[in-house]
Order: sequence, then structure tokens, then C-alpha cells
Amino acid sequence: MGMVYFISGIDTDSGKTVAVGLMARYLLMQGVKVITAKLVQTGNEGFSEDLLKHRAMMGVGEFPEDTEGLTAPQIFKFPASPHLSARLEGRSVDVEVICDAVRTLATRYEVVLVEGAGGLAVPLTEALLTVDLVAQEKWPIILVTSGKLGSLNHTILSLEAVAQRHIPLAGVVYNECPAPHPCIASDTPRMIARWADRLVKIPEVDFSKLPDIDFSPIFE
Repeated sequence: MGMVYFISGIDTDSGKTVAVGLMARYLLMQGVKVITAKLVQTGNEGFSEDLLKHRAMMGVGEFPEDTEGLTAPQIFKFPASPHLSARLEGRSVDVEVICDAVRTLATRYEVVLVEGAGGLAVPLTEALLTVDLVAQEKWPIILVTSGKLGSLNHTILSLEAVAQRHIPLAGVVYNECPAPHPCIASDTPRMIARWADRLVKIPEVDFSKLPDIDFSPIFE
């Protein structure tokens, strides 16, 4: 059975799609059998734009699991919280379908990177938050943060949510795009590391060998 990691941002547009694509490409370069998935996709119809970005960054085409619907098991048209997007279509988010899809992927791949929708407290249903599903499934979390104004608040609250639910924290990704003010850039990573260490223990990972790749053409 492969390892599943859940990648969440501190909020919407935190850079988690790029982070997932980078990690997947890096793992592929190391010879790891890896696939990415989208927990719930909103704002699309019949496809996941985030998965398309993952595949472009990975330098691969469609996986068979993409056409099977396993990598984006729940897609809704309206760009909003999943519970609302589903309700507008007269549907509800089928959590079991999501979990079954991820479990199937884990039987076929060594690593499954599951990208969330927005932050950890995003409601999947009227009664279930994203972070509660992650805790239920025991998926280690990789949290994507940044130096934008308000990120410390969002990051520390996210870390507290992870710690309270005893979810393993595999790491924190600090997104430097767009570049924050130099004073913020020098202080925010220090504060995030301090609070992460205080709340949960993070294993040290050497990211220095990540490939230096220009992904800007993907978003043009």
C-alpha cells in the first residue's frame, strides 16, 4: 500500500497546486511511482484544471486513473466551498467516493499526493470539515503557506487544527511568490518554524535538490 499525503493551503490561492506539481515531478525524477489527485474540484465541469497543471509540471500526459475518475472523484461547476457548490447542483459531496478513490490509488502507486480545496476548515458537507476527513483517514499533512499579509495568523491556526486532531505534519512549504517585503520574508519563516515546532514536530527534509524549473509558461 502506498503512502498518501494531503496537501493543504492556509487559504485559497496559497500555491498548493504548484507545490503538488513540484513535489510530484521531483519524486518522478527520483524514480518514485507517484500520482496526484484533487480531493474536490469546484469551478470546473467534467475535468480538474488543477490536475492538468500537475500533469504539465510532471511532464506527463493523462494517467489511466484520470480517465477512470479516480484522481478527481468529485467535480462541481460553481467556484465555491464544496458543500455550497454541491448544493447548487442538487447534490452532496460523496465522501465515501473520495476515500475509496484515494485508497484505490494507494494500491497502485507508491505515493499519492492529494490536493485539497482551499484551507483546512473548508466544509465538505454541512457537518464535515476537510481537516476532519484528513484526521479520519490518517493522511499526513503538508501545509503550504507564504509571506503575504495575514499568513502568520492563518498558518498558526492551521497548525493548531492539525495538532488538536493529532494529524501527522509531514512539512510546511513556504511559497515566496509573490515575493513579500524583505522584512516579512526574513521574519515569517522563522515564526512559522517556531510555532510549528511548538505545536507539532516536523521531520527535517532537504529540499535543496529540487529542480530549478520555470513553470510560468504553464499559467500563460
